[in-house]
Amino acid sequence: TIMSDAAMSTGYMTPQGLKEQERAAKKAERARLKRVEMDEKAERKRAAKSGFANVSNPRRSKLLTLVCAIFAVYCLFPFVYLLVNATKTQADFTSTFGLGFGHTFALWDNIVTVFTYQDGIFGRWLLNTLLYVVVGAGGATLLAIMGGYALAKFRFPGRKAVFAVIIGAISVPGIALAVPQFLLFAKLSLTNTPWAMIIPSLISPFGLYLMWIFSEQAVPTELLEAARVDGASEFRTFFQVSLPLLAPGIVTTALFTIVATWNNYFLPLIMLKDSNWYPLTIG
Repeated sequence: TIMSDAAMSTGYMTPQGLKEQERAAKKAERARLKRVEMDEKAERKRAAKSGFANVSNPRRSKLLTLVCAIFAVYCLFPFVYLLVNATKTQADFTSTFGLGFGHTFALWDNIVTVFTYQDGIFGRWLLNTLLYVVVGAGGATLLAIMGGYALAKFRFPGRKAVFAVIIGAISVPGIALAVPQFLLFAKLSLTNTPWAMIIPSLISPFGLYLMWIFSEQAVPTELLEAARVDGASEFRTFFQVSLPLLAPGIVTTALFTIVATWNNYFLPLIMLKDSNWYPLTIG
């Protein structure tokens, strides 16, 4: 007892005290795990009664999993159909089941036929499409990032007017501007050139609006003020502080602009007459 009192007075824990403390900690941990297990069982019961899982773990709902699986199969169906029929000859394509393989595996023969058609014009069309996507969609994404960030984080007169112009530009379908663009590019002698595809692709009102809203929510103003107090310039603040926070919005904007440029059909149809500059959609 005297040694125990001395240990308590000096702050030193005896071996017996350490064991008691360890047993108490283990007992508390077992009680916590038991409470967690009981809560999970209660959540599973509620999910089973409602047919849908709780928000914390959607995988617990068999119905929701089944619905997602159906949508996944529906989205993958055209891709599977394309892959299967790419292995067929023309005779098998018209005489066999669409989702079944043909009598002859002709995938490599079909690839050779495509890339040797008209002295390899398909490869030229593929390179043209990549050029339009990389330069056009990449430039549109960059302009949308910088413009959206500036509109979100800098206060200047006319911001509301710019917002109204952007919303108005989004509401106008692109096909309605194709003919005026053709007349303008014809006066500038830019038709039938790659610039006729690249310059219109650089403009993305929806991408600008998306990055504006995302920059407003994802980049705290206090963080920018702290960087400026530390002596960082606006460019350094943008590239080293804000840009990493904008990564999800950048990816989303890039996907939208890439898909729009890749699938563009009507604009190259009226702008390009030389088949050497055709994208894949026209070729």
